[in-house]
Amino acid sequence: MESATTALPSLLYNESSESCAAVETATEDTLFGCFYILVFVLALNGNSLALWIFSHQRGASSPANVFLIHLAVADLSYVIILPLRATYHLTGGHWPFGEVPCRVAGFLFYVNMYASLYFLACVAGDRYLAVVHAVRSLKVRRARYAHVISFSLWALVTVSMAPLLLTHQTTDVDGTTVCLQLYREKASRSALISLAVAFTPPFLATLSCYLLIIHSLNGGSRLEPALKLRALRTIGLVMLIYVVCFLPYHVSRATFILGYNHPGVSCQTRRGLGLANRLTSSLTCLNGALDPLVYLFGAEKFRGTLTRLFCKDKAGVSGATSGELKGTHESSVSAKSEF
Repeated sequence: MESATTALPSLLYNESSESCAAVETATEDTLFGCFYILVFVLALNGNSLALWIFSHQRGASSPANVFLIHLAVADLSYVIILPLRATYHLTGGHWPFGEVPCRVAGFLFYVNMYASLYFLACVAGDRYLAVVHAVRSLKVRRARYAHVISFSLWALVTVSMAPLLLTHQTTDVDGTTVCLQLYREKASRSALISLAVAFTPPFLATLSCYLLIIHSLNGGSRLEPALKLRALRTIGLVMLIYVVCFLPYHVSRATFILGYNHPGVSCQTRRGLGLANRLTSSLTCLNGALDPLVYLFGAEKFRGTLTRLFCKDKAGVSGATSGELKGTHESSVSAKSEF
């Protein structure tokens, strides 16, 4: 993944382009700092509440819930370092925390982003099986299998990002301490391969699964119209997270790597590329604030548990739960429990 190339202890800007390096203005720093604080508050509360609700759900956990739990853990692992990013901006682009926090901040940034991408893809795959192959997939869609897949993904992402914890990541620029993982990653051409490997497979898998689900819903699906609409809204929300949070960053990084150090690129263009890199990097953390909406609008049992815990409407929840359990072997009800 990208960290293997971005973890090198050299600045993104070489001597010929140092004078063109984009420097954040006071206004930009204030806006970025406030943005990270706002996302921190929303994501911390949303994902903490989600984990609490998942832990209070009754009965056997579904594969989708297992993936969503791991997604919430991934979000929280990144949320905890957002105050460090906010401090970086609010102190005028200075990193006051030292070497180790810089390494951890970069490590958690990439771990969260790529773990989130793959867990969202796993959710899409599970829902594809639940809707399109409801009966035939019953033996495969087991919570224990979902846990095995999840922990395997954690191991893969953690090992891929480990170089960030082992290499030097801070340097002094004009008397200011800079954390290289904050918008100053090394622009290596080989990083394009890492970008493609890390982003393209989960994105295409998620897109393909949801297109097949939409085709099934618009075809011979036995889902009620209201449930079809709910499913389509959930699909739209997940794809919105990809388009807003992840796609701009990877497109911007690819453009940045290809264009920043090109001999014919002007200083103005380099500064524009630098600003785009900072903006799209900040957008990636929005997924931590948006993912709880996937739990809320996309999981029937999640809403039921939320209602039971906060509204004490046990009768309504009991009815909804019974409705789900009765149709375990029917595709329409199986899809309902997933959406």
